[in-house]
Amino acid sequence: SGIADVLGESLSDLKLGIWLPFLIAAALKTAQGSSTVAIITTASIIAPLMGVMGFVAPLEKAILVTALCSGAMVVAHVNDSFFWVVTQMSGMSIKTGYKLHTLGTLMNGLAAMLTMTLMYAIFC
Repeated sequence: SGIADVLGESLSDLKLGIWLPFLIAAALKTAQGSSTVAIITTASIIAPLMGVMGFVAPLEKAILVTALCSGAMVVAHVNDSFFWVVTQMSGMSIKTGYKLHTLGTLMNGLAAMLTMTLMYAIFC
C-alpha cells in the first residue's frame, strides 16, 4: 500500500537517525518490561523503513540494530523479570531497586547509545 514509504519519509524528516529505534525500543521496554518484546517489535517496525531512512550499508545496519538493542536495555522496573532477579538475589528492597537498578539500566542504555552515536559519526 506504500505506507512504509510514507511513514519512512515522515520519520526521516524528524532527523532522529539511529536515535529513532533507540527511542521506540526504550518506550516499549519501559511500558511493558520485556527487552525481547521491545527488540522484536522495534525491529519489525524499523526493518521496512531502513532503506527509506538511508540505512543501506552493512555497517549502518549493524549500528542501527545495536542502537535498537541499547533502547531495550533502559529502565528495568517492576514490569521486568530482570528487575526481580536482581533485587531478590541481591536482597534489595523494591525502593532500593528502583533507585539503583532502574537508574543503572538507564545509564547502561544511554552509554551504549552514545557509543553507537559516536561510532556512527566516525564510521558512517
